[in-house]
Amino acid sequence: MNCIVVDDNKLARAAIKQMISQVDFLNFKTECENPIEAFNILKKESIDLIFLDVEMPEMTGIELIKNLQNPPIIILITTKQEYAVEAFELNVADYLIKPVSMARFMVAVDRAKELFEKKDNKVEVSGEKDKEYIFVRSNSVLTKIRINDIIYIQALGDYVNIFTSDGKRHTVHITLKGMEEKLHNNKFFRLHRSYLVSLDHIDNVEENTAYIGKHPLSIGEQYKKELLRKLNLI
Repeated sequence: MNCIVVDDNKLARAAIKQMISQVDFLNFKTECENPIEAFNILKKESIDLIFLDVEMPEMTGIELIKNLQNPPIIILITTKQEYAVEAFELNVADYLIKPVSMARFMVAVDRAKELFEKKDNKVEVSGEKDKEYIFVRSNSVLTKIRINDIIYIQALGDYVNIFTSDGKRHTVHITLKGMEEKLHNNKFFRLHRSYLVSLDHIDNVEENTAYIGKHPLSIGEQYKKELLRKLNLI
């Protein structure tokens, strides 16, 4: 995986570069001391992964993400926990707090590698709208997923995780909006910019959180009123 490091702190860049050098599947391309440099490199180079600091002068790492049309996989690295919620709403692969240990770094890059290896996985839907299943393509294998078995779908940038009632997770290269268009099914509701959920599987709603069993999912403020209408609230 071709990767770059973006951080205004020279020592921080050196620390991440040293960790990258120990991972065989990572190919370090270059380092940038600000997001503008990174933006220009991304326009010219094929980059699969960015190690991105949050707090930098002129433009933050989060602002850079918002300005990228098709961002690569991103691991955010910062000294503060407070940006975590916003970061995961932007579908980053992981969020690391400085100083980063090698063990925690490996967890993050393994997660990024998993996403990278799923890039050729596609969602195929039968041509007839009355069909109750979709097919997920992984390399040359097609796996049937019954739509009624889908509990929720989580956005991961240009990927999604499809969670099913049998406890499985299918990671495929498609956007959440693309999944909405593929499903042709009014049982699914956009709960949040990062979640598409099956209304049949929502057990409880408490303020800005929906629960599937004991698993909480955030409800975006702009979606809450419509969700309550869809749930036939009495």
